[in-house]
Amino acid sequence: MNAPQALNYPIDAVPDAGQWLTVAPGVHWLRMPLPFALDHINLWILDDGDAVTLVDTGFGLPEIQALWAAALDRLGKPVSRIVVTHFHPDHLGLADWLSQRTGAPIWMTQGEFLMGHALWHQLPGFAVEDTIAQFRRHGLDAERLDALAQRGNGYRRGVPSLPRTYRRLIDGDRLNIGSHDWEVIVGYGHAPEHAALWCPALDLLISGDMLLPRISTNVSVFAATPHDNPLGRFLNSIRDFNNLPDSTLVLPSHGRPFQGIRARVEQLVTHHRERCDELLAACQTSRSAAELLETLFPRELDTHQVFFAMGEAIAHLNYLVRERDLREADEGGDVARFISTALPKH
Repeated sequence: MNAPQALNYPIDAVPDAGQWLTVAPGVHWLRMPLPFALDHINLWILDDGDAVTLVDTGFGLPEIQALWAAALDRLGKPVSRIVVTHFHPDHLGLADWLSQRTGAPIWMTQGEFLMGHALWHQLPGFAVEDTIAQFRRHGLDAERLDALAQRGNGYRRGVPSLPRTYRRLIDGDRLNIGSHDWEVIVGYGHAPEHAALWCPALDLLISGDMLLPRISTNVSVFAATPHDNPLGRFLNSIRDFNNLPDSTLVLPSHGRPFQGIRARVEQLVTHHRERCDELLAACQTSRSAAELLETLFPRELDTHQVFFAMGEAIAHLNYLVRERDLREADEGGDVARFISTALPKH
């Protein structure tokens, strides 16, 4: 079998904040800032006859609202629909605000709609106190637990309001936008029912966060489902993208548009395999998720990053338990610790 091609970045320019570039007939790349180390999100404007469809909406801050207001004025067209790929604040954050401003309905999957409401309303299993209890069980120290408690419900800061109704997307649905059909491809692991959009006629994939060119998508375990295996579902989902043509131009939520789906899927699968190998090597003695943070993330982490790092560490441990390479150590106590199944029980 021939080795997959390296990634190709056919578009050299990057739009300024609040500006857009046309990347294909009727498809426009809009870029908005983010208040994190990952400092931008890519949003998409699709020509839809005499109107436009928006894909994703940006983080819910007043300065982003101002950029959107100016962009809508420049477009000079009504918005026919707002498609949200998944529940994270940089994607769903301003959907309700834009819907109220434009009158356009919001389209998303049921899993993303319900997950957004679960976090926003702090439902059982999704509240800050439940997350802190989960991280305590996995060995996180009191200082970092206190910092997370003081941080509070960060989700609401990025999502000022949520829609009360939506139009449901299901895997395999086809959205007619302008003169083209876009197929909904639901993926799992990064979010409950992440919706990517594929247009065969244009050879384009709006991948959301499922395929990013330079960074690895976060995969985390929520307190409501402590033994869940999101990493296994994520790996299966991205392998399914190999069914698309390798010529497809991928429009990711972060980074530059690229070609080379198979190469990127292989890179991501290898990345997670290497992480699992590192964990297995470290778990020759029993270790907690918190003790393994330095193995997976050998750098200083701020409170925001600790939240995602703990979720991802637990996801990798759960995956290895599901693969029967690790087991939870029978040591008693309140902290979950994991050890290689190749070692005898004492």
